[in-house]
Amino acid sequence: MKALLVVCLGTLTLLVLAGPALAYVDKQKDPDDPNKVIERGGPDHPILSGAAIGAGLGAAVTILGAGYGLGRIGSSALDGMARQPEVAGRIQTGMIIIAALLEGVTFFSLIVCIIVAGKAIW
Repeated sequence: MKALLVVCLGTLTLLVLAGPALAYVDKQKDPDDPNKVIERGGPDHPILSGAAIGAGLGAAVTILGAGYGLGRIGSSALDGMARQPEVAGRIQTGMIIIAALLEGVTFFSLIVCIIVAGKAIW
């Protein structure tokens, strides 16, 4: 219960601080006309849609899930090898194949998060 309270308070803090952090306006001088200032940002800027925050949270959840999955794979494989040492080679081969597939899916998810964050910023 205490961990849930900490997570809820952390999420609330991030939501409260996200508005001022993302409500920026970047002022740059126009390269063609030095007297003109180009404003980038504001309420219609795509970064305010929350895509960058969503991509960051998606990457975090992906890494947490992959770590948990790899831990479960390793734990179950070692448990199976301890119970039946004669099939340890087959268990290890299956464990490596499953871990490789899990890492492939994790890598794909992280690439998608990076692409989404890149499109949101630029």
